[in-house]
Amino acid sequence: MSTGSEPPAGFAEPLAGFAVGVTAARRHEELATLLERRGARVVLAPAIRLVPLADDAELLEATRACAAGPLDHVVVTTGIGFRAWLETADGHGLRDALVSRLAAADIVARGPKARGAVRSAGLREVWSPDSEGCAEVTRHLLAKDLAGARIAVQLYGERQPELTGALRAAGAEVIEIPVYRWSRADDPTPLRRLVGQAVAGTVDAITFTSAPAVDATLGVAADDGLEEALVEAMRTHVVAACVGPVTAEALTGRGVPTVQPERARLGALVRALVTGLPGRRSRRLSVRGASLELRGHAVVLDGQLRPIAPAPMAILRALARRPGHVVSRAELCGALPSRSAGVGAPRGRDARPQADEHAVEMAVARLRRGLGRPGIVETVVKRGYRLACDPRLADRITAGAGG
Repeated sequence: MSTGSEPPAGFAEPLAGFAVGVTAARRHEELATLLERRGARVVLAPAIRLVPLADDAELLEATRACAAGPLDHVVVTTGIGFRAWLETADGHGLRDALVSRLAAADIVARGPKARGAVRSAGLREVWSPDSEGCAEVTRHLLAKDLAGARIAVQLYGERQPELTGALRAAGAEVIEIPVYRWSRADDPTPLRRLVGQAVAGTVDAITFTSAPAVDATLGVAADDGLEEALVEAMRTHVVAACVGPVTAEALTGRGVPTVQPERARLGALVRALVTGLPGRRSRRLSVRGASLELRGHAVVLDGQLRPIAPAPMAILRALARRPGHVVSRAELCGALPSRSAGVGAPRGRDARPQADEHAVEMAVARLRRGLGRPGIVETVVKRGYRLACDPRLADRITAGAGG
């Protein structure tokens, strides 16, 4: 029985027909599952990996420095990092001394996960920012008299000079806690493949859950000479979904519009994508009394999802750009995905146009079969093809940016 909040049986999920890339290193399976439940086809391409530093001499030295003397403030940036720090201290017999110093300090937890880790250790934070951003943490601490203060800052994958530098400039002694660092994924092949798909337009969105993942993705694209092409794709036809403003910073600085949730959570990120992706990568038409929505690699016809192959979808998109108007075979030739000439293709000056027109005819035939309903794509003899729409109603069509 339907609860009223679920779509009727057989109707398309909100992300059905869309392909979404996942670059996350941690919790990528959880994110993929959330996306797939909403109908998306997921392309897994981890951009980075987490490198623990449990045996690192620098981490041990910093931990000993914290345990050796009083701390005035402690900045906890991530839950996983804080737990790893305590585990490392425990392995070297320093946990009790460290926890004692932390308990006497004012703890700032950057977000809910950091706050949860602090409380799980039997400690309590004095403050946590709403934005979960380091800028707000910096402003909070700089509002205090920091001259001579000892502050421990648990890092999260990279140095934070904008935070630690500002604290030192205010007169504080800052102890940096390098619990782990980010590195590029061991095998870049899936990420390279995702970059190529984004540039080619066969992926509709890419999700990013950390700033290092954005940097690694752009870096892999640069290695293949595709960095500018990838950035342009994300400016136009590929939606960049970022878990928060810190993650999005490198993209927004290059003019890439991003989809972001109100809170930095995987579930919220997926909900933001459910809202933002169809508006950017879908187009809705009324054709012969039927509701036709073009999605990334499928159409939704009167609520029913119908997957469409790339060449027929390219034809449909070309027709949908001018609904109700005739589009010539020559124009549709240019809309087809590039391909290599087949063995035995006709030779001579007119060989390519003939081959392309034949390809258009084949793609139109496949499109009609895929739609499963006659009359949507009409043949106009000696002129081309058209969608069976009233062209006078074209201005009423709701179009997404990718349509």
